[in-house]
Amino acid sequence: MQRRAYVPSLMLFAALVAGCTSGSGDNSSPDDSKPGETTPAAAPGKYLTLPEPCGASDRGVLKDMFPGAAGLPEEQQEKVYAGTPEPTFDTDRRVGCRWKGGDATTSHRLYVDMERVVSYDNAVSDDDRAKALYADRETAADLPDPATGKPSGKPSGSPSGSPSGTTDEANTSDGSDDATGSDGSADTAGSSGAQTSTALQSRILKGLGSAAYLEDIPSGPGAATPQRTVRVVFRESNVIVTVEYSEQPIGTSEVPAGKDLQVRAQALAHKLAGQIGE
Repeated sequence: MQRRAYVPSLMLFAALVAGCTSGSGDNSSPDDSKPGETTPAAAPGKYLTLPEPCGASDRGVLKDMFPGAAGLPEEQQEKVYAGTPEPTFDTDRRVGCRWKGGDATTSHRLYVDMERVVSYDNAVSDDDRAKALYADRETAADLPDPATGKPSGKPSGSPSGSPSGTTDEANTSDGSDDATGSDGSADTAGSSGAQTSTALQSRILKGLGSAAYLEDIPSGPGAATPQRTVRVVFRESNVIVTVEYSEQPIGTSEVPAGKDLQVRAQALAHKLAGQIGE
């Protein structure tokens, strides 16, 4: 009689244990390993909310920006000064407001845009992200070389992120930091028509927020609708603000002077800068 081969119980048990041990090692997950050091998240931005721009805009400055409204009935004046809020999905991230008004000789328009920048990169702070976005817009504005005051000759166009899409046809400047004289009076020399004096050309601004610049944008020669637009953009920590103010004459082909427009736009920008943190 042939004997049947068999495996002793002890040997069979040892083989099963070895198999289980081997399987467990193959299925081990990375979570079982000791975690390494993590990079701390960058600091959040200074500002967590935004003011409502229609209400935050100073009423006295608005009256200067819309002089034609002074002759309207009180109810219509209030409508001009109140402005119209821009639709937004998140008022803590972006807000805006528009105004328009005029009289028989001149029409004015104003737009304010506020963006609170948030970085979704743990290695980049909100402030640093805002700095980068602001720098992109300043570069796209093609401001003059402060050393020469001459335009770069690059093709002009709407600055990156510009809310209105207005074409920048302005000459550029020597980088002087404001459009007002020491006494605040209007220096209109060379500022009428499409020509802009050096002191009134597009330039970096000082003393406004963390960084700021101004664009003076007259309509080109032969434009069907002569007008002038002044755009002031500034960054206050992690908030970027745009003030865009336009004047269009009625019944004339002459481009408006830029002095008063620049003074008014900067005045409103300074008021808004003080409202951001409140």
